[in-house]
Amino acid sequence: MTLTIFQLKLSIKYRELLIFFNSVKINYKLIRIVLYMNIFKFFILCFSLVLTAYSGEKPNVIIILTDDQGWGDLSLSGNKDLETPNIDSIAKGGAQFINFYVAPVCSPTRAEFLTGRYSFRCGVYSTSKGGERIDLDEVTIADTFKAAGYKTGAFGKWHSGMQYPYHPNGRGFDEYYGFCSGHWGNYFNPVLEHNGRLVKGNGFCVDDFTEKAMTFIESNKDNSFFVYLAYNTPHSPMQVPDKFWNKFKNKKLQMKHNTGSSKKIKPDFLKAALAMCENIDWNVGRILKKLDDLGIAENTIVLFFSDNGPNSKRWNGGMKGKKGSRDEGGVRSPLVMRWPAKIKAGIRVEKITSAIDLLPSLASMTGTPLISKKPLDGVNFEGLLTDKEVDWNDKRLVANVWSKKFSIRSQKFRLDERGDLYDIENDRGQQKVVSEEYPAVTVRLKAVMEDYKKQYYSELPKEDPRPFVICHKDFPYTQIPARDGKVTGGIRRSNRWPNCSYFTNWIDLNGTISFDVEVQSEGEYEVEIYYTCSKGSEGSTFEVRVGSQAVKGVISEAHDPPETGMEHDRSVRMESYVKDFKPLKVGVIKLSKGKAVLTLKALTKPGTQVMDFRLLMLKKVQSK
Repeated sequence: MTLTIFQLKLSIKYRELLIFFNSVKINYKLIRIVLYMNIFKFFILCFSLVLTAYSGEKPNVIIILTDDQGWGDLSLSGNKDLETPNIDSIAKGGAQFINFYVAPVCSPTRAEFLTGRYSFRCGVYSTSKGGERIDLDEVTIADTFKAAGYKTGAFGKWHSGMQYPYHPNGRGFDEYYGFCSGHWGNYFNPVLEHNGRLVKGNGFCVDDFTEKAMTFIESNKDNSFFVYLAYNTPHSPMQVPDKFWNKFKNKKLQMKHNTGSSKKIKPDFLKAALAMCENIDWNVGRILKKLDDLGIAENTIVLFFSDNGPNSKRWNGGMKGKKGSRDEGGVRSPLVMRWPAKIKAGIRVEKITSAIDLLPSLASMTGTPLISKKPLDGVNFEGLLTDKEVDWNDKRLVANVWSKKFSIRSQKFRLDERGDLYDIENDRGQQKVVSEEYPAVTVRLKAVMEDYKKQYYSELPKEDPRPFVICHKDFPYTQIPARDGKVTGGIRRSNRWPNCSYFTNWIDLNGTISFDVEVQSEGEYEVEIYYTCSKGSEGSTFEVRVGSQAVKGVISEAHDPPETGMEHDRSVRMESYVKDFKPLKVGVIKLSKGKAVLTLKALTKPGTQVMDFRLLMLKKVQSK
């Protein structure tokens, strides 16, 4: 509203008041003085509001991303078995996106959100062993907002690369607290990291991530901030505080999974997932309350979505597929967004949108310039949140890809990975193939799919040529976890899923653990390993070799804690259990810049084993 409109309205009100005062014969001079004083104060207030509105103060942005939470895991979606009032309130106070899509699994969705580009263009082809890393020539959403003067912080699960500059601190985030792996083995007081340095978590990790994010928000309440809060639940292992579990453990659930066989449904897994979703909602409520308490809610964009479909068979609106599937149930995600200063309450966005759209849309909404030199796949959906008529091209398509298989979604249809066409507007469950009814649509979408496949194979190499970058000049720490290693001589992983595994069964002196690395910066580095060793096997010696340089170490102390994690599990896990690994300073190694193989090799073994190995840490030795 302009000052001219304010003046017009005040002029009318002023004349009305004068007529009233003359009619009642009261002290006109006194009233006139009081009236002028109040009008003056009111003008000052209005002018202040106008200046604020046009001052260019950028809105804050908070993005909350959950892990393996399906579209149906919200009361907003119609699930009567749980309550998510805080997440629901974001939609009621802002916008709900009805047809929002992500990738079928974790790291590709993160890549698409972070870059505005399809994951296969960004180098992401896997969820571990380096295949989750976003290429270093990609510009992230955090790079974009940081360049515009925002304070940037990420909290929780990263899953887009561990070693700097793939690390969050190398991708535009000033502050990072969480873990960089694809999943974590213990959610209560776990080992985490803060800007590369290992630290002990405080309590249940999702609560802890929220607490750290709120501290960051409060510290930057007078600045414009960009917060990425990435919860690692309801991803397994299924751990959740008693407060939330107790509500569900004996609860009879109403909502049934209604597609496919129900034989593999695990009741405790399902109940734990719902309990974890309610814990997520409680933490979202804490964030919203913090914004209210700080008086910054009005000019803060808050949005919430999930990275893929549900991680088990559970109610999901009758859609086909779950996590890992390219069908509707595997890739349709909730997206709710509010911005009280700009977005009207109760908006429903029916047009198809995707994770790739978030970067260009948020940049446009906040007046933040895009700095990527590469073309974005995402489209700015800001116009869908206003009353304007928007020409949202009906031919707009979204590709959902994983493991070299595609499905294509248009506003009305989905072409699945087998080439069958479904009318999603009338058949979310994909029960009826309509390819023969719409031959022209089928041909067109198949051509698009083939084009994407060609791009996929040209963009991604058959084998990842990227070594693990270590010892970067701009970062003091390099974590090298067992997750990324290759082994010989009978050494094996603690579990088939590598992300939070460790190496065990090191009983052969010929066994090795190796990593393809590239030393970025020449210098001296302190070598530290995290190990366990049974009593009687202490005294083993080993070397850590990088190219021609090596440092020798000895396991002088037995440390044989039991595996843990099961005491917190609400359902039997499929991932590795964890142990309390002990740090051991090995020595200092001088490294030259360039590619090499980092190898751990045993030299002597007086007992039955060398050690169990979880992590190697390199830290730059500061020059005196």
